[in-house]
Amino acid sequence: MTKAAASPSSNYLHEINTKTWSNGRHLVRCVKVIEETVDVKTFCFMASQPVMFFFKPGQFVTLELEIESQQIMRSYTISSSPSVPYSFSITVKRAPSGLVSNWLHDNLQEGNELAVHGPVGLFNCIDYPADKVLLLSGGVGITPVMSMARWFFDTNAEVDMHFVHSARTPDDIIYRRELEHMCSRISNFSLSLICERHNTGQAWAGYRGYLDAGKLQMICPDFIQREIFCCGPEVYMRAVRELLKKSGFEMRRYHEESFGATPEAVEQNAIEQAEIAVDHADTLNVDEMFSIEFLKAGKSVQIHPGETVHEASAKLGLTIPKACGMGICGTCKVMKIDGQVEMSHNGGITDDDVAIGYILSCCSVPKSNLQIEA
Repeated sequence: MTKAAASPSSNYLHEINTKTWSNGRHLVRCVKVIEETVDVKTFCFMASQPVMFFFKPGQFVTLELEIESQQIMRSYTISSSPSVPYSFSITVKRAPSGLVSNWLHDNLQEGNELAVHGPVGLFNCIDYPADKVLLLSGGVGITPVMSMARWFFDTNAEVDMHFVHSARTPDDIIYRRELEHMCSRISNFSLSLICERHNTGQAWAGYRGYLDAGKLQMICPDFIQREIFCCGPEVYMRAVRELLKKSGFEMRRYHEESFGATPEAVEQNAIEQAEIAVDHADTLNVDEMFSIEFLKAGKSVQIHPGETVHEASAKLGLTIPKACGMGICGTCKVMKIDGQVEMSHNGGITDDDVAIGYILSCCSVPKSNLQIEA
């Protein structure tokens, strides 16, 4: 009896060398574009070779784009779930003056390739396990909590979920059909939708107006006992924080998405620090300065105390990609070969990366002379 030849499909499976996603720079291809609402699109990505896109639901990636001959970095939450591991998605709302969002809506098509950095982010449901959760979102801020809900749903998690989403009108509710489907399929998922208004002749039987203490008590009477995850415009999250504090909620169990535009307070602090550096520049002597050497570039520079590694690179005309400027997105990660820094990051780098010598240049202040691989 002759041995049967292996089928082409079995050979293909043996040849596959599936990799798993890790924080870093990756080239991906857009494989699908979905119109969610009139001004919101979901972009789905895969790698050219099989990659398992494992991440914590709620984390985000930073896109590396070239727009009008300039390199632009922008961070977006992953809206899909790691339970669908061979691809990931982001959902983007077109902003009237948004350079990147408009470019993505008008230009990114199926088949296009781009680079992404990540995944990173402290805002996720894996690091804060709970039997009962309240997922609060406003507008396109629904994306990270939708990733969480999809994960719980797909993995049959024994988690009691209450999902409360606020939108301008019924037409602006992102993922509405999927949310209603999830609610109809499992008993541990409760859905409440709130619309600021509805158009003339438009049927709407849900909540109207804005989320307030009365609505929250009516919608989710036991919210005080839940782990709360919140994302939306800053004015929305600020209102939620105040509402919860006044209700006596234990705020260590409240988690919110925090990346995005640099807060005004951070920008103002940066301006003040720059002014202080200028005022004291003449009083500093060379002994108080540190030398930063960039090995690949073959360049070095002296910097004043308090300046960051990224500021040092800018003085030399070196380009280290940067997006958030606050140690959140992880885009500016570089390898530190020698020396000491004080790094005040906000979740944009893992403990494993730090252990092997990586730092985030935007928030790392030298405490000695440094050697950087870049």
